[in-house]
Amino acid sequence: MPTGIERKFLVQGDGWRSLAFGSRYCQGYIVTGPRTVRVRVVGDQGFLTIKGPSAGISRSEYEYPIPIEDALEMLHNLCEPPLIEKTRYRLEWDGVIWEIDEFEGENQGLILAEVELTDENQVITLPDWIGEEVSDDPRYYNANLAKNPFSQWGKGTGAV
Repeated sequence: MPTGIERKFLVQGDGWRSLAFGSRYCQGYIVTGPRTVRVRVVGDQGFLTIKGPSAGISRSEYEYPIPIEDALEMLHNLCEPPLIEKTRYRLEWDGVIWEIDEFEGENQGLILAEVELTDENQVITLPDWIGEEVSDDPRYYNANLAKNPFSQWGKGTGAV
């Protein structure tokens, strides 16, 4: 069973920008909760992703390419607004690949970094542009950012 093991951090400063290449992402959620069904468009490619319940920083994850036309139709007809809009940057640091998401739209102002691990106990060196770890804070899950966008935090939504 494919498993995603990820740690997530807030990003501080711009020291990463000159090292990274970015791609535009748009994604939405058909189902959210312990199990998630996501539709994503990256450039001219579409993807359907199914994720199982989280167990710590691990969860089962299945991702399949789908026709771009289908992905766009699902985003606009099946996914609850707002959609997640972001630029995802990738860079290698000390032998691991970091993905840095700079959010736009309803989540503008939020920049998160994720690192995919091979083992929950894998030791990594944190770059100096890494801030607070938020792996265990569900507010920062993309599915939750779609329901409770960063721009609304502290505006009577119960999130801080």
